[in-house]
Amino acid sequence: MKYTYEQLAKMIDHSLLHPTMTDQELEAGCQLAAKYSVASVCIKPYAVKRAAELLKGTGVFVGAVIGFPHGNSTTESKRYETELACRDGAVEIDMVVNLGKALSGDWPYVERDVKAVCDEAHRHGAKVKVIFENDYLTKGGAGLSSDDFKKQLCELCERAGADWVKTSSGYGFVKQPDGSYNYKGATEHDLALMRASVSAKVQVKAAGGVRDLDGLIKVRELGVSRCGATATAAMLDEYRRREAAEQAGQKVEGTSAAIGAGGY
Repeated sequence: MKYTYEQLAKMIDHSLLHPTMTDQELEAGCQLAAKYSVASVCIKPYAVKRAAELLKGTGVFVGAVIGFPHGNSTTESKRYETELACRDGAVEIDMVVNLGKALSGDWPYVERDVKAVCDEAHRHGAKVKVIFENDYLTKGGAGLSSDDFKKQLCELCERAGADWVKTSSGYGFVKQPDGSYNYKGATEHDLALMRASVSAKVQVKAAGGVRDLDGLIKVRELGVSRCGATATAAMLDEYRRREAAEQAGQKVEGTSAAIGAGGY
């Protein structure tokens, strides 16, 4: 295997964000995250305290979403939500930018919004991932093309103190011509663009559309250090299967490495 189990497992932020998630499902998700030794769980703010209790001593971080999923809370609400999450035990914060303000070209507002969360998180020793929701940005905005708009957001987030830039929330559904809703999430194009648009001190997180081991490996090779996922068990069980086959001298079969096909 080209990468160790730990290298790939520690890329995964196990996502526990579904709107209907019960307390029992949250606890089971934390237990799964600990079993597979992933990087973190990514959870809703009310659940931080319980997750911190469940994951104490496991080496799995607790991350909380802020202004989720649409980024439309006031800046002070986002800052205070960050403060409370950090007090409860979150050491990573995944915040959503105010896309309406960004698409309006009010870049100073957006930068202040991100900086307020970064400053608060950093005060508590926590790190920040800033979510763009790229599915909403396919036509660009504020007089910029789609790629230039994303570059602008990347540069703004780095100035504001972000530790990661992140493609998606996993819930940025776009209405399709047939009336259904869907989204792509992370795409190879966007990940390469975002990696090239920030310095080495800012990391990149993929979210949405990475659902198998080959997809996880692919985004790693694009320079991604974290990946939001719900298919954690399937990906890491597949790693163990291939590892065992390789050790037994058997041919290792991979699957398609396509990403950005929807699903989180």
